[in-house]
Amino acid sequence: MSEAFAIVVDIGKTMSKVTLWSCEGAMLDRQVHPNAVVESNGLRRLDVSGIGEWLIEALMAYGGKPIEYVIPVVHGAGVAGIIDDGLAFPPLDYEQVIPGEVLAAYRRERDPFPVTGSPALPDGLNFGAQLYWLERLDPRMDRATLLPWAQYWSWFFSGEAVSEVTSLGCHSDLWSPTKGRLSPMAERLGWAQRFAPLRPAGEVVGTLRPKLAARTGLPASVKVLAGLHDSNAALLAAGGFTEIADNETTVLSTGTWFIAMRLPGEPVDLANLPEARDCLVNVDIHGRPVPSARFMGGREIETLIELDTRRIDIKPDQPALLAAAPQAIEAGVMVLPTLAPGFGPFPQGETCWIGEPQNDFARRAAASLYAALVTDASLDLIGSRERLLVEGRFAEAEVFVRALAALRPGTLVYTANAHNDVSFGALRLVNPALRPQGELRLFEPLPGDLAAYRARWRAAIGG
Repeated sequence: MSEAFAIVVDIGKTMSKVTLWSCEGAMLDRQVHPNAVVESNGLRRLDVSGIGEWLIEALMAYGGKPIEYVIPVVHGAGVAGIIDDGLAFPPLDYEQVIPGEVLAAYRRERDPFPVTGSPALPDGLNFGAQLYWLERLDPRMDRATLLPWAQYWSWFFSGEAVSEVTSLGCHSDLWSPTKGRLSPMAERLGWAQRFAPLRPAGEVVGTLRPKLAARTGLPASVKVLAGLHDSNAALLAAGGFTEIADNETTVLSTGTWFIAMRLPGEPVDLANLPEARDCLVNVDIHGRPVPSARFMGGREIETLIELDTRRIDIKPDQPALLAAAPQAIEAGVMVLPTLAPGFGPFPQGETCWIGEPQNDFARRAAASLYAALVTDASLDLIGSRERLLVEGRFAEAEVFVRALAALRPGTLVYTANAHNDVSFGALRLVNPALRPQGELRLFEPLPGDLAAYRARWRAAIGG
């Protein structure tokens, strides 16, 4: 039997997960926790204490095992501050609305899109906007050491404060991808010198805090990595497949957000990315620019079907959903974007149904087709071609994935294990030679004239 070797802590927007891995890359255990929405002084905050307490309880299940590493992998657009080894302020949830006058003043400070690769995003999705507002809300801000949200958790485990490039480079307004340094605005506003020192994602920043070792029963010698942004971990996981490694590929990470990240086979002109259509530049663990596009796919699907999104990808329902999809295509049933105003390739669109179905399976199939159409538009914006790897939980939604294969006939559309790609990618920080267990699955196109269906959909939205 494989021995426990590493723990990956995956803090997503809606769910937190802990996975236990062997050194051979086999997942031995998985625990999941829904993140709460918390408020403090009337503001939405990230549930620092709730997640932290759950993590300690989850890690207690592995007490006494020969764990060597803890690796944080965390969603973007979050920032924390510490003072005297304590949290300086409760971090904001990026969906917290920032007052209009504050946001307008902040946007006058922003660097141009070609400098940072960060589009101007709503609420606190540019976490530079969070910092700007927090400085006006909390006088302690000017004394705090700043950490990206991923590195807050490496500090939580180790007590060592660091920053890391994939987290800083996640549509923050704070990083210049082509220069490989913090942005001119971050320098000008005095934030650059307040961020903790920059470290590579795979660097060991310290060992487990003695108090955490005592509470969890884990060895005090457990090494804590700096950690990274979750979508970038998906890139690392994808690179473990021979079909993907060193080839022109786009990785589509699916969850609350659908994020397409292109690994170009040759240099691309990042200045051509359309800022106003939710395109951006991420950076990989080596600091290299990654053309990206995104929309709030999981949230939109949930709104459309008025049910838990698991009803899209649940395995027993796939045959009925696949049977309903061609009928929806032929009847011209469709949804116009967008259900998350301000986001995605059609941020100003006003959503509506055309031929709204009453049948549950038809509605869910149409929602999957909608997600495929919006994804297809996002992929066009970043010049995606040749190979597409769909990862995350919607990789098991066959209507969605097969519709993408039909919409993009020149692209090989693959899926991998839908639940553990991000965590496995984080594990590859410890051993880049690890190869995923199992093989990629190549998808056949969905039946029906998807090209004509897409043409009608785009005509209806005027794009």
